[in-house]
Amino acid sequence: MAHKGSWPSGGRMGAGVRDGGGRREAVRVKTAGKRKASSTQWLQRQLNDPYVAEAKRQGYRSRAAFKLLELNDRFHVLKPGQRVVDLGCAPGGWTQVAVELVGAKKGKGRVLGVDVLEIAPIDGADILKLDFLSLGAPEAVKSRLGGNADVVLSDMAANASGHQQTDHVRIVALAEAAYDFAADVLAPGGSFVCKVYQGGAEGELLRRLKRDFAEIRHAKPPASRAESAEVYLVAKGYLGKRK
Repeated sequence: MAHKGSWPSGGRMGAGVRDGGGRREAVRVKTAGKRKASSTQWLQRQLNDPYVAEAKRQGYRSRAAFKLLELNDRFHVLKPGQRVVDLGCAPGGWTQVAVELVGAKKGKGRVLGVDVLEIAPIDGADILKLDFLSLGAPEAVKSRLGGNADVVLSDMAANASGHQQTDHVRIVALAEAAYDFAADVLAPGGSFVCKVYQGGAEGELLRRLKRDFAEIRHAKPPASRAESAEVYLVAKGYLGKRK
């Protein structure tokens, strides 16, 4: 199932940016009195992550923006003029990228971010505070979007329990729920991109996607941290909802 092609040289940011233009001394964070060791490790990783620094420089709300940019460089999911839904869009990095790639600021496409959380407005996007699992959510989204979506995106992750197997089952269940929603709102020929974890529990989801799409790929973009088990499913060529 894995796509055999290589990523564009140097990743989306390019080798020079990824290295910060040269070697830089790593930032070390001392453990504060009330800060847990895990929190210290997270902070140190953030401070030394070139994607975090580049996201801040380019005005993206999260480093995750580069994951979508890299996925799109490889699979060409987002194109000018499309209607796009970003499920669980907070804090908004993927929504920002979708706005850029479909030309929403120029009136060439439409981007709708959906989340149960309140998030700050994003120029070029429409934000809908909504639980996508709620009754009538697909109809509400299509109404706001002005029709069916060409692309449904999901970078959602379930709350971590600390138990690897449990967390894997939760993220797959969330991905399945995202696809249940996508199947109701996607137009024929559309695409679905969602995050899952490596490990094989997504068998039923894969079976459905193989049935409903012309092309399915697994991918781990360069911006995804090496230690993370996350991978992305990219499904293209929606054939329509099946019974």
